[in-house]
Amino acid sequence: MEAFSFATSSALDKLQVHVRIDRLDGHQKPIPYSVLLKRPDLRHRASNTNSHSELYVTAQIWADSKPLTVQAQTVYKSFKNARVWNEWLTLPVTYSNLPLSAQLAITVWDLSPAEDKDSNHHAIPFGGTTIPLFDKDNTLQKGRQRCRLHRHKAADGLSSTTTPWVIPPARKGRKDAATEDIVDEQVAEMQRLEELLKKQEMGDIPQNQWLDGLVFKKMMKIRNEALKAEAAAQRRHNQAYSRDVNGTSDMADDELFYLDIELPRFDHSVVFTDTEYDPPPMTTAKLPSDSDVRLRPPPEVSFGPGINVNGNGYGDGDAGRLIRIYDPEIGRVDNPAEAKHRRLIRSQQTGTLDRDRKPNVDARDRLNTIMSYGPLHEITLGERDLIWKFRYYLLRDKRSLTKFVKATSWRDPLEVRQAAPLLEKWAEIDVDDALELLGPQFDHPIVRGYAVERLKNADDDELLVYLLQLVQALKYEAPGEGDDSSLARFLITRASNSFILGNFFHWYLMVEISDGSADQAPEHRDLFAKVEFDFMFELEKTSEGAAKRKTFLRQGELLTILTKISKDIRYARDDRPRKIARLKKFLADPKNELINIDPPLALPLDPSVMVTGIYPDEANVLKSSLLPMVLNFKTTTNTKYSIIFKTGDDLRQDQLVIQIITLMDRLLRKENLDLKLTPYRILATSTSAGAFQFIPSMSLAAAVSKYKGSLLAYLRANNPDDTAPLGVRKEAMDNYIKSCAGYCVITYLLGVGDRHLDNLLISPSGHFFHVDFGYILGRDPKPFAPQMKLCKEMIEGMGGPSHANYSQFKEYCFTAYSTLRKSSSLILNLFALMREANIPDIKIEREGSVRKVQERLWLEVSEEEAMRGFERLIEESKESWMPVVIDRLHGFVQHWRA
Repeated sequence: MEAFSFATSSALDKLQVHVRIDRLDGHQKPIPYSVLLKRPDLRHRASNTNSHSELYVTAQIWADSKPLTVQAQTVYKSFKNARVWNEWLTLPVTYSNLPLSAQLAITVWDLSPAEDKDSNHHAIPFGGTTIPLFDKDNTLQKGRQRCRLHRHKAADGLSSTTTPWVIPPARKGRKDAATEDIVDEQVAEMQRLEELLKKQEMGDIPQNQWLDGLVFKKMMKIRNEALKAEAAAQRRHNQAYSRDVNGTSDMADDELFYLDIELPRFDHSVVFTDTEYDPPPMTTAKLPSDSDVRLRPPPEVSFGPGINVNGNGYGDGDAGRLIRIYDPEIGRVDNPAEAKHRRLIRSQQTGTLDRDRKPNVDARDRLNTIMSYGPLHEITLGERDLIWKFRYYLLRDKRSLTKFVKATSWRDPLEVRQAAPLLEKWAEIDVDDALELLGPQFDHPIVRGYAVERLKNADDDELLVYLLQLVQALKYEAPGEGDDSSLARFLITRASNSFILGNFFHWYLMVEISDGSADQAPEHRDLFAKVEFDFMFELEKTSEGAAKRKTFLRQGELLTILTKISKDIRYARDDRPRKIARLKKFLADPKNELINIDPPLALPLDPSVMVTGIYPDEANVLKSSLLPMVLNFKTTTNTKYSIIFKTGDDLRQDQLVIQIITLMDRLLRKENLDLKLTPYRILATSTSAGAFQFIPSMSLAAAVSKYKGSLLAYLRANNPDDTAPLGVRKEAMDNYIKSCAGYCVITYLLGVGDRHLDNLLISPSGHFFHVDFGYILGRDPKPFAPQMKLCKEMIEGMGGPSHANYSQFKEYCFTAYSTLRKSSSLILNLFALMREANIPDIKIEREGSVRKVQERLWLEVSEEEAMRGFERLIEESKESWMPVVIDRLHGFVQHWRA
């Protein structure tokens, strides 16, 4: 098959439609004197007085029986030997805006000053023709076209036009068959020569001036003979009919005229393509960033017996016949009828009467039920009206503020005027509850400004826990607010006054700016870049701003060098010992300036640590597939700070999980429950690089292998105490039991998957913790994986399922689960703010990610039922055989790789 090229009509978005009016060919029959006696006004028509009289042409584009443009007209021109205009007309529409049904209606006008009855132009139609701009193959017509002119008719441009540019051949009678065959041969020869002329004009046939001149003369002669023959044949066909057109008998049928026009030629065929417009702005719901309307899949069509599916039915080949139609009602936040009802009801609930209204017993019970709803619970129309009715009564309950905001229509100016003053009078909400008001469903600046005012009550330590979500919340600012929002100004101000806060704020923004994937909208990258620019500008105003900016610059240089070294190590074709030797050589190279860092530099991973250099001899390369580097930094306190730096992986998901673990540890400590968690530090420095704190530890697989299948033996070897139960120092055993309970609960709530003995670690002091969070929210690459990772090795380290330590472990689990359920709103709000983040397991199902966490909190059941269910979960995980199979398979694969 030969290669072919074509262009689309939508690509011609700046080129207007053009047509060249060339010439008019035909023979006009003289008007008999008998007709002129009856119609003396006909003698004033210019075409009747002179066969080469002045005519002018108008062209107009029609579509679907309606005019699409105004008319374009040729200049007035006198003719001598032939009616030749040779004039290009420009129509006021571009090719990209042409519909498939577009037609060009061309009318030739005859001057007639004596017949100015219906027109102010002193003209009547000489003839008209209508030619479609796209042929039957949906390809734009081009080049020379010969159009049949319908006498005494203006081109109508209708879909079923009465002035077509081509008339199909009439059926032949027996008597005229032989004569008409001769006529058809003459017309066919004329058409053949015209096709050859088109090819020559397109450059397909070479030109020869002296020979072409002879051919053109012969063509004109053949054309004239063909016109006469065709007109005579037409006259014979119509001799049995008579019709009066402006006083003439059948002149319109006897006279045959053709109008030659020329359409622009293009290098390639131009195929019609329709423009895909955005959905009409009839919905109050926010559309996705790519303005795509997410429609349901087409329905499945089932056929009964005996129906020919592959013939005329909707078979596999005809699946495209099922079309999707945009419904503007899909996605509406408010039903129009309900919105009308709300306005009518609330317009009556104004004045002093509402201030004194108190709910009865039933209304108070309903209000208490509504106040207990979680942040994801939808409030019905009746519940919204009830909240609005008793809004003054609810002013003292801080739980009700978010419900009142949801019950208010912030697009109704009347309700906004009534609701806005109440926000300042409401009982002050907690900082963590204010996060809900920064979510995507609240875009009114008054609501978001109120939430920011409450955030000002948080200290820097608390703000740092929420900072990752607050940076993402910048995406939800209303159009027009952008980087000048109250949230952006607040974050910039606080980050400028705190170096630690500013350090993480800077790197969170830099990662989002560097995200060039399709999942990061360009307007969001621009927003983060503007916020970063404003942050740097605000830093300059502070006393230490210049020094802080220089620190951020030096941090960037350090990370750039480490990234280059890491990539060189990864792509080097050496075994691991040689890679380690290469790494040590790179670090010891003075030109890399890593042996001595002067002046001391705040480490981006932990800005409270000032580093002065790296120990090259202590560097290492781990066995992982991405070959991460282990680096030991010198600090100003003469201690070592170990980090793992890796490239080729996006650490933002791990960063989110560690941030949530840090938050949950903070919540548990508030309830005097220290579960000895190890939320190590982690920082994504770009979309493909990052660093995390190295904790001296050993994987459970290595510990069990080293101590002959016993984790208890590992604890006893590192913390011996002959007087303590099981021979393990009490403090180490407490660390182990508590940390096991904490991580079992947290990893269950977060749905952490791909758990095996190689990503479960334990430190010599007994602290147990998880690493590698590549799968969360219930995703797991292995089938039938348990919801909670509680393997027999972990229980054996406690002394077995019959030991008192295992009972203590379950008590810690119940307490931790109950405590975190009480803070469910905060946890769900943080995940809701991350809904649009470019994190792998969240972007798979953005709306469902928050609900997956909510399902594991069991908020719909009582506290007692939740504890019984969680105990069943522990027992099922303990007795599950699948983790044993998974751990053995993983160990076999790791051994085979090694």
